[in-house]
Amino acid sequence: LTSVLKRSSDLKAAFNTDVNTTMGVRAFQRTVAAVAALRCALGFVGSPSAARPGVSPCRRRLTMTAHSPTDTDRRTALLTGAVLAGTTTTELLAGARPATAAAPTKVLVAGATGQTGRRIVDRLSKIDGVAVTGGVRNVDKATAALAASSIAVRGAMVQKVDAVAPVDLARLDVVEDSVDAIAQTLAGFDALVVATGFVPGNPLKMDAAAHAVDNLGTVKLVDAAVKAKVPAVVMVSSILTNGRAWGQENSPGFQITNAFGHVLDEKIEAEKYLRGSSLQYTIVRPGGLKAKPPTGALKVSKEDTLNAGEISRDYVADVVVAALFDPAAKNKVVEIIEDDAVPAAPLAPSPSAPPKVPFA
Repeated sequence: LTSVLKRSSDLKAAFNTDVNTTMGVRAFQRTVAAVAALRCALGFVGSPSAARPGVSPCRRRLTMTAHSPTDTDRRTALLTGAVLAGTTTTELLAGARPATAAAPTKVLVAGATGQTGRRIVDRLSKIDGVAVTGGVRNVDKATAALAASSIAVRGAMVQKVDAVAPVDLARLDVVEDSVDAIAQTLAGFDALVVATGFVPGNPLKMDAAAHAVDNLGTVKLVDAAVKAKVPAVVMVSSILTNGRAWGQENSPGFQITNAFGHVLDEKIEAEKYLRGSSLQYTIVRPGGLKAKPPTGALKVSKEDTLNAGEISRDYVADVVVAALFDPAAKNKVVEIIEDDAVPAAPLAPSPSAPPKVPFA
């Protein structure tokens, strides 16, 4: 524990000065190693069912403690990855195609009170001809939360949360509800947006929480959508979700993000399940999320190409909404960040029209 606290202090000092220094790199490496050693010494290596072939549990489990770099949160982790991992390989996809298929008229957003989910709900509520419903765990609490503008503290960031115009809400709990119950909630909708995600808390419970929400919870939503005959699903995931498959397992962005409940390993299982289902899907993998409006242009890349970068939650909501209306997004995985070398630009001609995004 003393080692963890010392290494965390080194890391915080580095972040407060200049992350692009030898001090920052070494502090990061020492902190991750110290946390892993502490967790192994305590015997907390996760459940046997979570083990992965060829990976030692003590090497695999890197969940941060309350005194470790959780203060930097996911956004900082991916920003640090941009510095430490070098230039990102990207491939821009050019030319948005106009929607030619029937546009959805009834959309349910699971995770509607989350910072990204509420933005998706807000955008959909303004589009002509679309009825949006927010899927929430507690309707009364969600009604109050969505109607209020507030300040949220997440890790090292203070984020302003804007109020959302009144919309229909329905109970939907991906942990507590059965597939049949969720299917009843989804009945009659022609599109589902999966914007659920576990919230990091107790470091000794993060693995179980991420597994329950980001893996099993999404699997429930997919099974329920099939049962309810919902034709299309758009899922919000993350860059580096499939990092192990393309040599990014040791990259800073992967290691720090995955330290929070091994959430990337859980998300990739959910992605695979969705892709193997009979549903039409779009998987949106954003970089490190920020609450502020975009400062750079949207950059869209193919799957397994981005290992660092950040993006405004506003852009993420725009891309999700665009995927619902553009047939070019059908059965695709896209990764998105901001390109600060190019000025930000609106993606929709008006609030009542779907955004245009270059999916193909």
